Amino acid sequence: MPKEIRKSAGSSLNEVLDVTASNGVITLVKTFCHKTLEERAAEFDGKLMLDGEYDWGEPVGREVW
Repeated sequence: MPKEIRKSAGSSLNEVLDVTASNGVITLVKTFCHKTLEERAAEFDGKLMLDGEYDWGEPVGREVW
């Protein structure tokens, strides 16, 4: 795949893609991978704001507050 197409799709070299073919069309999709807590913390310089309260808004279903 040409570098320009990869860049415009936000894909990097050696990235794993899912490939499907249907009705003469080949589709490449970036695979979704859940990040570990360590990977998520690294995105915030290792500082996760886990203390304090968070307002999730009004209940929209059968949540119990």
